[in-house]
Amino acid sequence: MKEILNRLINNQSLSREEAKEVLTGLATGKYNNSQVAAFLTVYLMRAIEVQELEGFRDAMLELCNPVDLDGYNAIDVCGTGGDGKNTFNISTISSFIVAGAEVNVAKHGNYGVSSVSGSSNVLEHLGVKFSGDQDQMKRSMDASGICFMHAPLFHPAMKNVGPIRRELGVKTFFNMLGPMVNPAFPPNQLVGVFSLELARLYGYLYQNTDKNFAIVHSLDGYDEISLTTDFKLISNHAEELISPESLGFETLRQEQLHGGETVETAAEIFNSILEGKGTEPQNHAVISNAGLAIATVKQTSMAEGISQASEALQNGKALQSFKNFLSINS
Repeated sequence: MKEILNRLINNQSLSREEAKEVLTGLATGKYNNSQVAAFLTVYLMRAIEVQELEGFRDAMLELCNPVDLDGYNAIDVCGTGGDGKNTFNISTISSFIVAGAEVNVAKHGNYGVSSVSGSSNVLEHLGVKFSGDQDQMKRSMDASGICFMHAPLFHPAMKNVGPIRRELGVKTFFNMLGPMVNPAFPPNQLVGVFSLELARLYGYLYQNTDKNFAIVHSLDGYDEISLTTDFKLISNHAEELISPESLGFETLRQEQLHGGETVETAAEIFNSILEGKGTEPQNHAVISNAGLAIATVKQTSMAEGISQASEALQNGKALQSFKNFLSINS
C-alpha cells in the first residue's frame, strides 16, 4: 500500500487491474485502518479516473452476494449521495411511485454517510427489517413491485471499510460506486450524481454495458432532479440539458426540498408524501424523478413517464406498494 499511496500522492493513477486489486485488499482486511483512511482521502484530493472507477466496480461486483432477479426487468433508482444538500429521501420515495406504476424496482441502498438520512435509515425507522435472503427479495418484488437490498448484507467484504467511512463522515469514492454495484445487476438504471465530471464518467462506463440508463445531475449540485435549476441528462440516446419549465414545473427553492435534521423528520416527510399530503414542490420533485425512471424502462417520453408517476402517487398505488413492501419486510 505504501507504494500505491506514494504513486497517487505524486498524481499518478492506477490501472484498472491495480484498482481492482487494491479494492479487493481493502475489502478483505489486507491493509490497516490508517492505510485505508489515507487511500480514501487521496480521492478526496484528486479526481478519480475512469479506469480506476472501473477497477473498483469490478472488485465490488466480484465480491458481492448476487441476487437473481432475472425476468423482472427491474430498475434501480438511486443517487450517489454526497451532494451535501440534505434533501428528503427523494429517490426512495420515487422508487415506490415507480413500483406503484407497475414498473419493478430493485433498489440498492445504505445508511447515510454525509447526510442525515440515507435510504436505509428512513426505511429502518419505518419498520423495515433488512434481509440478505434472495427468496425474500423475490417475494417482495411479487407482492409490491420493489425489493430493497441493504448494501452491507450483499457486500459483506465492506465491513472493514464501513467504520472508517463513518468516522471520516464525508463522501468518498464509495459514494460513486454505490449505484454501480447493485447485486441484482438490474438491466435498467436511473442514477443521480453529485458532479458534472462524475456524470460524464458514469456516461462513459454505462455506454460500455448493455444497461438501459439515465444519469442525472442538477447543475447546482444535486444528485437527482431537484427542479431547483436545469439538469443534465445522459442516457443511451442523448445528452441534453433540461429545465424544470420544459417539464411543466416551476423552479423550486432549496429550502422546499429540505429533509430535516433527524431521521424521524425524514420518515414523517416520507409518509406524508406517499399518503398524498406532500407539498406541491415535494410532489413535483418525486414525480419528476419517478417519471424519468418509468420512461427509462418503458422507453417512452419523459412527459409520459411523469404522467404515469403522478397518477401512481395520486391514486394511492404508490402508498399501497409501500404497504405491501412493509408486509413482507417487517
